[in-house]
Amino acid sequence: MITIFVHRNGVTEQATSIDRAWLDPASGVYVWVDLAAPSIPESLVLSDTFKFHPLSVEDAMAPVEYPKAEPYNGYLYVILHGIDFRAAEHGFATHDVDFFLGPNYLVTVHDGTSRSIVELRDHCPRNTKILGEGPVALFHRIVDSMVEHYRPEVEKLEDRLNELEKEVFENPRPALVRDILDEKRDVSSLRRVIIPQRDVVGRLARRDFAEISVEMSFRFRDVYDHIVRIADDGMIFQDRITGILDAHLSNVSNRLNEVMKVLTVVSVIFMPGTLLAGLWGMNVPLPHLPGGDGAQFWWVLAMSVAVIVGLLVWFRRSRWI
Repeated sequence: MITIFVHRNGVTEQATSIDRAWLDPASGVYVWVDLAAPSIPESLVLSDTFKFHPLSVEDAMAPVEYPKAEPYNGYLYVILHGIDFRAAEHGFATHDVDFFLGPNYLVTVHDGTSRSIVELRDHCPRNTKILGEGPVALFHRIVDSMVEHYRPEVEKLEDRLNELEKEVFENPRPALVRDILDEKRDVSSLRRVIIPQRDVVGRLARRDFAEISVEMSFRFRDVYDHIVRIADDGMIFQDRITGILDAHLSNVSNRLNEVMKVLTVVSVIFMPGTLLAGLWGMNVPLPHLPGGDGAQFWWVLAMSVAVIVGLLVWFRRSRWI
């Protein structure tokens, strides 16, 4: 689907086709062309109307491309990724948005799922300022909105990590390790999304391209600060999830050691009784303790109980139990 907005004489209106005269910087017209999941005939506007370089058109029509910013003759080509957390897959999926930034026009190409573009596209006819400030300002608005959509997902991820930290010590269930590894995959996915974005926005903030004015570079610096903080959060989350996993494994190991200690104590305290019963149970003549044959059982039982009590007292004084 192609959506065309034209700003002229202080009014923003939607158009059904593109007049080539609008693309002349001297025309005083600002144009925004949005291609949402374009078909092959619709994509011809990139090569036939705007005369973009074939390599940039090929990248724009590819499903997913690495974030980058490349200057071409007369325009700047930028690829950035929007974020979409998919809980069922435990990962941050991305949808790339391609920007063709010219002197008085902006062309956006995406798969139709970009929330930032949809929001601005809906408000554009009612708010003349969106396109009236020029294509670079519109480009900044879209990028800023894309980065702002990262923050709620990052905060949700942080909340899940907080819950995991509590569960590690309060409810160390066996299935917890699976939840930890799922969150670890989420954190890795976030870092894989955010770090390339940071580099591209950093180039825009440094005015590496002639299309970005000094004033607009200040705005992109603010976006860059936001994305740097999110990237830093990703690094912190990576360290936290590693610590949570180590704490959980240590907790499981400690619990296992406690179980083994109890079983060892039980084995040790019954071992003397087993030895005494085995000695006096042999079918050979043994020294008799005072009393008759019936008293031997009680003597052996009394000695076993005495040894067990003595061992328990010793273990307690040694702080083994």
